[in-house]
Amino acid sequence: MDMRARPYRSVLYIPGSKPRALDKARTLPIDAIIFDLEDAVSIEEKVNARDTLTAALAEGGYGARMKIVRINSLDTEWGRADAEAVTKMDCDAVLLPKVGSAADIDALAEITGDLPIWAMMETPAGMLHAEEIAAHPKLAGFVMGTNDLAKELQCRFRADRLPMLTALSLCLLAAKAHGVVIVDGVYNAFKDDEGLRAECEQGRDMGMDGKTLIHPAQVAIANEAFAPSEAEIELAQRQIAAFEEAEAGGQGVAVVDGKIVENLHVATAREILAKAEAIKAIAAE
Repeated sequence: MDMRARPYRSVLYIPGSKPRALDKARTLPIDAIIFDLEDAVSIEEKVNARDTLTAALAEGGYGARMKIVRINSLDTEWGRADAEAVTKMDCDAVLLPKVGSAADIDALAEITGDLPIWAMMETPAGMLHAEEIAAHPKLAGFVMGTNDLAKELQCRFRADRLPMLTALSLCLLAAKAHGVVIVDGVYNAFKDDEGLRAECEQGRDMGMDGKTLIHPAQVAIANEAFAPSEAEIELAQRQIAAFEEAEAGGQGVAVVDGKIVENLHVATAREILAKAEAIKAIAAE
């Protein structure tokens, strides 16, 4: 599946130490799972969590969901062993916390080989080096770590996320420049549906591919916000049809709803339809 068509609407964190949560994730309508060995696992459980997660992934049953394993940082006592364990797990990618530069990706790639790497973008250094991180040949995705970033920036939490916009934008620019996936940070108030919806819509409008989630109750809102709407699908179909008709008549431009439609609009329209088809295929599984 084309990277830009593959949906990442909902990316749910699941503790790697909890068999019940690992089992429930098999049934949730989510596009990707971050199996967590880091923040969601207590110090006492760090070592056991590797075996628990390895067994769950070996058992399978996760379908088309993207399987990403977040390890502990390589400068912790668990990081290297986590990275070595991941190479034997049935997963699609490894997620490295607190990435500050491309050198951090190099260090992990020495252990994990050809496995695609995702980067937690959650430090000021990471923001300032976003472009070199995104350019790394092993790098496949960015995950915005907005809680850690807010702590590092000493900024206030605001509904409009104004203090975060520079950091989010730097990572968005880097991700789009190098064709890597970028998913937005979590929304902490998991019972606040309206707040979650507003933040999902803000991230979607900025260009994020989806939202990281901390609770299954957040899945439906993220899936809706980051999927093409019926109106967007219908407009995309009309734009393509009008442009093809104009081309057949020797014109390079069409008009739909009083607005010019050029090649670039048609490319976006085709991406919308491809994403809608990919979502439909996942739902049919």
